[in-house]
Amino acid sequence: MKKRGFKAWLYLLPAVVFLAIFMIYPLIDVVIYSVEEGYNFASQTDMGVGGYNFAYVLRDPYFLQAVKNTLILVAITVPLSTGLSLLISLGLNAIKPLKNLFQTVYFLPYVTNTLAVGLVFMILFKKTAYTDGMINVLLKVFGARPVDFIDGPYWAKMFVLCVYTIWVVMPFKILILTSALASVNQTYYDAARIDGTGKWRIFTRITLPMISPMISYLVITGFIGAFKAYSDAVALFGVDLNAKGMNTIVGYVYDMLYGNSGGYPSFASAAALILFAIVFTITVVNLLVSRKQVHY
Repeated sequence: MKKRGFKAWLYLLPAVVFLAIFMIYPLIDVVIYSVEEGYNFASQTDMGVGGYNFAYVLRDPYFLQAVKNTLILVAITVPLSTGLSLLISLGLNAIKPLKNLFQTVYFLPYVTNTLAVGLVFMILFKKTAYTDGMINVLLKVFGARPVDFIDGPYWAKMFVLCVYTIWVVMPFKILILTSALASVNQTYYDAARIDGTGKWRIFTRITLPMISPMISYLVITGFIGAFKAYSDAVALFGVDLNAKGMNTIVGYVYDMLYGNSGGYPSFASAAALILFAIVFTITVVNLLVSRKQVHY
């Protein structure tokens, strides 16, 4: 029995070593950096240990703006993208002959380069000296004034970022939900139709409970992914996100390490741990809620 246990650990050794080097050690390093006050990256020296880095980050207006942007992005994109994906998946599930074709079409944005999609969105929404952009052309048709969605007011820029994020994340969610709907036992539907049950009751009493584990998974991973948003904003507004007022928490961490204000790993580590605490808290809340709402 001991020999079998030793062999099992031997098989796990490469994965354990990989996790220790690339996950556990960096996490410990981040915690150490976050409490080292006045850390100098060049000389590898610090002025002591304390909570100054966290206090500085929590008072930094750039960080507070990044938190605001990230929370708005999460609150809007996660429920909307999940709801729209569910509606599209239900439609695809009802169209049997062209189901595979439409699945492929909806999945294309997921395999397309993020920056390339961002460039297309910027062309659609950006107002220049030569053109108002396709979206503004459509707005003019309905009698509305053109809006500078890329360099204009905050609400316009946030609108573009939310639309872009929803567009990018929806294909994966559609794929997962379409597969979940296909796995539901048709016997339940047949029995409900024989009893004369309406479509809405079938959806709420059979479909939703049966696919609730997948919905819970998509919501949790959606929250985590939205909190890690950065490349989406860069694709639309460029690398100087602070100037545009559109930075995210991950973008703030990157700026503290490599941006114009870079070279401050202690501040970056403190911001990263704050982000970890926020994501961890929301994930735990989601898991507690899913215990009551999800049917396994």
